[in-house]
Amino acid sequence: MEQLLAGFVDEAAEIRERVTRSVLELEKAEALAGKSFEELSRGLHTLKGSAATLGLAELADLAHRMEQVVLPLSGAAGPLPARIADALLLVLDVWVARLRAIAGKSEVMPELKDSLALLDELQQAAKPATEVASAGEPGTPAAPGRDPGPAAGGRDDATWRVGTRQVLALMRDVERLRELRLRLDERRREMEKGVALLSRLGIIAETAETRALLMGVSSAVAADGEEASDVIASMEEGLKTIATLPVRTVLEPLRRSVRDLCRQAGKEAELSLVGAELSLDRRVLESLQGMLAHLVRNAIDHGIEPPAEREVHGKSREGALRISVEQQGNTVFVEVSDDGSGLDAERIREVALRKGIAPAEELSAMATGQIHQLIFRPGFTTRDEVSEISGRGVGLDAVRNQVQALQGSVEVQSFTGRGTRFILTMPAEMGSSPVVLVRCGEYRLGLPMVAVESSRAARASDLQVGRARIQLKHREQLIPLRDLGALLGFRQPEAPAEGQPLLILMSQDRKLALGVDEVVGDRDLVIRPLPVELRHLSAYQGAATLARGELVLIVRPDWLLNLERRGDAVLTGTRRALVVDDSLTARALHRTALESGGYVVHTASDGRQALEQLRHAAYDVMVCDIGMPEMDGFQLTSAVRARSDLDSMPIILVSARESEADGQRGVALGADGFLSKRDCVSGRLVSEVSAVIARRKAQA
Repeated sequence: MEQLLAGFVDEAAEIRERVTRSVLELEKAEALAGKSFEELSRGLHTLKGSAATLGLAELADLAHRMEQVVLPLSGAAGPLPARIADALLLVLDVWVARLRAIAGKSEVMPELKDSLALLDELQQAAKPATEVASAGEPGTPAAPGRDPGPAAGGRDDATWRVGTRQVLALMRDVERLRELRLRLDERRREMEKGVALLSRLGIIAETAETRALLMGVSSAVAADGEEASDVIASMEEGLKTIATLPVRTVLEPLRRSVRDLCRQAGKEAELSLVGAELSLDRRVLESLQGMLAHLVRNAIDHGIEPPAEREVHGKSREGALRISVEQQGNTVFVEVSDDGSGLDAERIREVALRKGIAPAEELSAMATGQIHQLIFRPGFTTRDEVSEISGRGVGLDAVRNQVQALQGSVEVQSFTGRGTRFILTMPAEMGSSPVVLVRCGEYRLGLPMVAVESSRAARASDLQVGRARIQLKHREQLIPLRDLGALLGFRQPEAPAEGQPLLILMSQDRKLALGVDEVVGDRDLVIRPLPVELRHLSAYQGAATLARGELVLIVRPDWLLNLERRGDAVLTGTRRALVVDDSLTARALHRTALESGGYVVHTASDGRQALEQLRHAAYDVMVCDIGMPEMDGFQLTSAVRARSDLDSMPIILVSARESEADGQRGVALGADGFLSKRDCVSGRLVSEVSAVIARRKAQA
């Protein structure tokens, strides 16, 4: 019985959704007949029968009384009276709440007394209903067992109830399997390299057997990998079915919210939904539900004008609200728009000044689009009085915080007299996604494949180089071209060389050409969110791990495109430092220390790479390790000092050894300072850098 009751709770929620939709449609219908009326009657009858079957006599009686209010109206002309619609929706809410309390064995039960009195009042005010004498027909309470309804035999006996924790654990196991599949690919490639190396030795009897064995194993691993891919894909598809729900489950209830809010505010509005059939992660939907409720409430209270005012401005009396949901790869776009009066920039500026949200100088310098962004500040509201709908200063900042918690973003666009739209962008799931891997200097980065329209090589004839920006002629269009490494602060901006790979990004009708050093290839990667401590890094969607354990940061395409549109400068420091060290740990430590001292820091993993960066950019200081392979710190210092344009750049050499001889040799080659790595760890790096820069300036 407990299992049946738990199942009936879910079913009743679905029925309430259908009944609510029917009531809202009948409020605007020309006659109380047709599919909507049948759906309303059938839903109430099912609730009555199923409740009776489960022994819930009070709920069966309440559903029966709702039927008695509805059935006499069959075929009547005109829409469903507002008073009856209000009562049905109110009682239906109480009915479902009571059922949930019973199923949850709650000590506090919603009272039915007021609901029964309301329905009795409606029945007395209505014309006498035609009594239906035959047992089992609508209007007669069903006896237990006579009308089992979907709660009994109609339900799938094979249905299992699975907890969220079990599903999440299974998802993690599937992610591990996918990583294992990637490692199999890597092992196969290594065996193929082994076969190729053996083949270079020629056909020798001693290697023939080994080569044949490796070729056989490589072929078998490839076949096993393909089979594993099929199994993983099937498991992921099954998990998506379990862990996702149609978006309509959170969108459809908003129809009633719009109706009730309009009734309170004395306005009229129609809500249209696009993309409601799309399925998303249940956890995302739970967060989305609250955000959409905030935005809909905001649109009706602040956006949609009263009917008389709309008519004066040549608009229809009924405002238009629209929610559209679209998925592109692993990214979801949710747009909430209205055709109301739009945001009042001057009013926002005035409130922001009065509430101390921003100083007067800053406000006066803001463009209209920047003023609009102030509505996301905590405590912001243009309402002077608190109402049931708004005025508490809680809402849009909560929306922004919830979107950011999902690793997403929100933006607003508004046009005076024509309306406002909010665009929410968030990952559909943090699971496996196709990613394009690229290299910028020593860094490997990922870009979601859905945002990559195409790739091409740079050609000088297609570039338009100006003082402030570079544009690319691409398919009869001029689009901005930026260097990815510079946008992320890894290096100074570099103009693309002839033949350098370019990626064309596209998101929400905006395009950007992105210069990278190498396109490594595409991978299907498991993208995980960044740790809480790093989620302020808005440039990154998350991180993934390659087959050999290398960490790859996944860049947000919308961040890149919005950065270009705003014209923000990524590099804002006044001094620049180049750190050269073959140790990733040492580079990270030096970079952290120098950034804390106010420097913009770029890095290189060897001397050759450092010389390449120095060819493109100027630095105020270079910090260089001595013990590097191929070209050590002494050789790099000599190469730098051989260039007249770099003769005045200070150089500090760093060594793991505390050797006076190393320091003297470095000075002889042109270095300005010498530190041991112990000195750097103790905090001397920043002070030494400042000292050598000061000495160079004094000598100039």
